[in-house]
Amino acid sequence: MTRTGDDRQAAGTGPWWWARWRSAVLDVGLALVSAAECAAEGVPFAREAGVPVAVGVVLGLLAGSVLLVRRRWPIAVVLVAIAVTPARMGFLLGVVGLYTLAACELPRRVIGALAGMSFLGTMIVTFVRVGQDMARGDFTIGNWFVPFAAVTTSIGLTAPPLLLGLYVGARRRLMESLRERADSLERELQLLAERAEERAEWARSEERTRIAREMHDVVAHRVSLMVVHAAALQAVARKDPEKAARNAALVADMGRQALTELREMLGVLRSSDGGRSVRRERAVVPAPAPAPARESVGPAAVGEAVAAGVSSASVGSGEASAGVVRSGEGPSLAELEELVGQSAAAGMAVDLSVEGEVRSYGREIEQTAYRVVQEALTNVHKHAAGAKTHVRLAHRGSEIAMQVENEPPPEPASAESAGLPSGGNGLVGMRERVVALGGVFVSGPTEAGGFKVSAVIPASS
Repeated sequence: MTRTGDDRQAAGTGPWWWARWRSAVLDVGLALVSAAECAAEGVPFAREAGVPVAVGVVLGLLAGSVLLVRRRWPIAVVLVAIAVTPARMGFLLGVVGLYTLAACELPRRVIGALAGMSFLGTMIVTFVRVGQDMARGDFTIGNWFVPFAAVTTSIGLTAPPLLLGLYVGARRRLMESLRERADSLERELQLLAERAEERAEWARSEERTRIAREMHDVVAHRVSLMVVHAAALQAVARKDPEKAARNAALVADMGRQALTELREMLGVLRSSDGGRSVRRERAVVPAPAPAPARESVGPAAVGEAVAAGVSSASVGSGEASAGVVRSGEGPSLAELEELVGQSAAAGMAVDLSVEGEVRSYGREIEQTAYRVVQEALTNVHKHAAGAKTHVRLAHRGSEIAMQVENEPPPEPASAESAGLPSGGNGLVGMRERVVALGGVFVSGPTEAGGFKVSAVIPASS
């Protein structure tokens, strides 16, 4: 694992200018060795210069101990090494100083200038010393050896530490850039993880909202019809036993349908991968054929979609058959006539009208259209019992439109007087369903005193 910048900063707990204790120990050790070397080399220098030996030793100790500040002032270390070169001392001082200088983040021209000065100083001193030794007869080699020895010695003392320092400095900068890149990637991954968690929470919230909407649609409609039939059963139980038996059968059928749908939804919730199975089921639904781009749809267009010219197919008030919801598929427009028939059987004066060529749509589109009509009929049962209701469905080229409009009830009624509680979420749920598919939803009272719910859904949603 990589450490972040804050972690590395916290790790820098060394004394003074050292980032780590081991760096301080290394520099102190190098300074002691260099001071000892320079002190030992100061003895012959003092004898040659004709000064007291103690002066040469002290000068060597001071010069060698400069390595203690090599990380803080590398230029000063190299200058001191160049200064003591004529005294033939500071071998370790010069090598370590050049290495530290090349490894530092200094301009290349500064490093080159100081390295050139060290090279020239070493070459001159070596040239003079070797020439003196040959003049005294210590060496019997030809005159070519003096410049050769001067050049090779200068290169040997300057090039290796300089090149090594440049390599270590470049590698250090590369590692630092890699650490910064790793820190940046770590921060980005953390942000991505946070965003993924936010998206997961949003998806969970959307799924909870969808499930709550489905539960509301199933329970509100089925139970509302059951309450209406139960009230009628109570009213005719003694007067008309045959009609009471039919109402009881209807209540039982609707209860079984409600339980079936509730069991399906609860089964999805209990499964460990319920949410994923629902999403996979949606993913395999074949998309409908692409339809031409439709014009913008407003409230006026909703009225036009279901206006005059709609062929009327009146639905009688016969007994509703018990429809079992197909497992995992949900309702569709094919069951719309049965839905209207159930309301008619509950005593509602309702008619269904269909315009255009009947065709199939995507599962979500058909479910949404069915739920809109179902919830609108439920609201009529709750708030306008006894009112004549018109259900209109229009199949258009690029969209499907539906409208549920009820006339004013014979007598003012309310959800409380009918014994049907209202949660106030029906219209909100319908609007959410339609808008999620890119459609338009409009609801509100009519001029005649009734209420109208209209929706238009694109056929290619």
